[in-house]
Amino acid sequence: MRFFRNCSSDFKKNLPSYALLLPAFLYTVIFGYLTYPYMAIAFEDYDYEKGIFSNFAGLRNFEAFFKSTQAWQVTRNTLLLNFLFIFTGTLTAVMLAILLNEIRCRLFLKFSQSVILFPYFISWVIVSFILYALLSTDTGMINNMLAALGLPRVNFYSSPGMWPGILTVLKIWKEIGYKTIIFLAAITGIDEGLFEAASIDGAGRWKQIKKIMIPLLLPTVSILILFDIGRIFFGDFTMMYSLVGDNGMLLPTTDVIDTYVFRALRLSGDASIAMAVGFYQSVVGFLIVYTVNKLTKKFYPEGALF
Repeated sequence: MRFFRNCSSDFKKNLPSYALLLPAFLYTVIFGYLTYPYMAIAFEDYDYEKGIFSNFAGLRNFEAFFKSTQAWQVTRNTLLLNFLFIFTGTLTAVMLAILLNEIRCRLFLKFSQSVILFPYFISWVIVSFILYALLSTDTGMINNMLAALGLPRVNFYSSPGMWPGILTVLKIWKEIGYKTIIFLAAITGIDEGLFEAASIDGAGRWKQIKKIMIPLLLPTVSILILFDIGRIFFGDFTMMYSLVGDNGMLLPTTDVIDTYVFRALRLSGDASIAMAVGFYQSVVGFLIVYTVNKLTKKFYPEGALF
């Protein structure tokens, strides 16, 4: 009873804070926990009239997916692209945060932060139009420049090998500002006395960054990487579908699990196969983040999530 009295007292005391939390709480409950029973569809021959009480099919839906020619392709693409996004995005964000921290002109620093953060708020749909204006074979800016130089035009939209690099550059451009501000906040939280003591001992700025700033920044980097790894088996559907869409020429290197599930449900209407792939995605994603966190806790305890 004492526990409930304390909770009630805290609730009344911090009512505005709980009110702000309510939308996120309801969203998580409705679209997170209340959807769990529907995972049973992955093990059923789904009938839209019977719903989740459709006929049991066992592992047949998983078998159908893993026997398809696309199972390995979408799994490989999802892991490869996410690895590129995580590695390059984190590295560039850390480097940019360190560089911005060295800027002493506050006006220029605020302007730089605003400029690099602005793309984060641009819709991927708008980005797709910008990209088409750059890469279009007939009217694209890059191809027009190549033609002006007497070089052959490049058909980007039928060259799948180029797209992992293109998608990585776009991902960095769009999201580096958000990550940079997180790392910059972590840097500003480091005790200035450490840098002053190192300076008195004769350490230059580069050595201070190498021996003090980077080691103290690693826990934040590690936690953010673990969050990203938790989603490594999930592709950025909005990004991939906005930029690539149903372009079959690019699917060998850009088709990820999320877009595959969407097409499987949209084209065939088979909810069981789509749910089976989504279930496989969730289970493997959980195992990956659990394993990585376990390894992190063993070799670098400060960076572990749990």
